[in-house]
Amino acid sequence: MKSVFKICVLGILLFSAGFANAQAPKFGHIDMQALVQIMPERAAAEKQFMAYQKEIEDAYGVMQKELQAKFVAYSAKKDSMSETMRKMKEEDLQAMQERVQTYSSSAQQQLQAKNAELYKPILEKADKAVKEVGAEKGLIYVFDMSARVILYNSKESIDILPFVKTKLGIL
Repeated sequence: MKSVFKICVLGILLFSAGFANAQAPKFGHIDMQALVQIMPERAAAEKQFMAYQKEIEDAYGVMQKELQAKFVAYSAKKDSMSETMRKMKEEDLQAMQERVQTYSSSAQQQLQAKNAELYKPILEKADKAVKEVGAEKGLIYVFDMSARVILYNSKESIDILPFVKTKLGIL
């Protein structure tokens, strides 16, 4: 009977110790911007984005030069033009200027879309690795330190950046 009692007490102690340990929350943190900066895919995406941006800027530059050339030609001849011809040229210049402005705002949207398109798989890969490491380490929360929302970071929070780098094969 004594041995059954000892086994029960030992079982209760082990169970309560395991329960207390399971209740201790484990937190982790990572700087996602730092992680993305060191991912090899980022350099390739940035190179693609820069090439796309140059393409758009070059087309915008051509449009600007063409508008400027037409304006200079109009300014030089406007005094010798008839009223009707002057109005037509001014309308053409205004329409062209509106096209240049439309292209500029459209280009900004295209650049943002291209940036999102190129970085989406990189961010998804990083997010997946963070979730996997968090699960492996038994963390209940992982905070992104680059979001600058955390006001205090205790020593009990685990920096998982080294583990995520290892998971992604980044040295």
